Amino acid sequence: MKRIYLLGSFNMDLTIRAPYQPESGETLKGSDFMITPGGKGANQAYACANLGGDVVMSGCVGKDEFGDRLLTGLKSVGADVSRVRRADRTTGVAVITVIGGDNRIILDEGANGEVCEADAERLLADAKRGDYFMTQLENPLPAVGAALRIAKERGLFTVFNPAPANAAAREFVRYADLITPNRKELRLMSGKEGVEEGCRELLRLGAGAVLVTLGTDGSLYVSEGRTFRGPCIDVGEAIDTTAAGDTFCGALTVRLAEGCDTEEAVKFAALCSGIAVTRRGAQASIPDRKEADALFGTLKL
Repeated sequence: MKRIYLLGSFNMDLTIRAPYQPESGETLKGSDFMITPGGKGANQAYACANLGGDVVMSGCVGKDEFGDRLLTGLKSVGADVSRVRRADRTTGVAVITVIGGDNRIILDEGANGEVCEADAERLLADAKRGDYFMTQLENPLPAVGAALRIAKERGLFTVFNPAPANAAAREFVRYADLITPNRKELRLMSGKEGVEEGCRELLRLGAGAVLVTLGTDGSLYVSEGRTFRGPCIDVGEAIDTTAAGDTFCGALTVRLAEGCDTEEAVKFAALCSGIAVTRRGAQASIPDRKEADALFGTLKL
């Protein structure tokens, strides 16, 4: 199995369930408040490690209790966090409101805003050609772009999850062997309305392949030589979509790093994401490899 290197964000998630979105000035009674580890980068690293991947993560957390808890959680599933830097800012925080199974998120980037090119260099110092690199957009754009460029130049397979959507990151598409937007991110990154049209535009911008996630419509994979649709796998009632996309990306990358065919890896990722939405929380919702393999073996896909 190839090693997975990941540069990304750490957030502590403050989650509350609400019956509806409150209007301006309205106080609304919620329920089921939770404080749980999150952040797109940390979620993806947790998913990789929990699903059997050999993952090394870099990023920044504060010198505070939230930072301690985030690092401890990743260590508990076998992720290497020795290259994470403790910055003189508070750890990032995400305030999440869950309404009817969907989530609305407000971020305070905190220490995530301190990530720089030197962190990427330190992370990838011992990376080998053929290893995997994954990143997102919750860190400063110059650091993300530098990390993708360095990984590409060193011969790693680069997975770019352009979330949260930011059109300014379009210039990084040329460094992505695989880019994994959702429908909204695809539209913003490509400037095109149609899904297939948007995928073709990202290929024109230099991406090796595009895998767009489409919620209940599954996913669409497009490269110059191959196109296929991936399934949406329903394993129960969706109660919280937090980290569903991160679980998908982590599971996908683990299977690719194991040498799995792309179409089979997409099916496995869809299953893991399907499991995650049936549970509350971010990292707490991510299945382990034993559970995922057992359920995957029962499916006829």
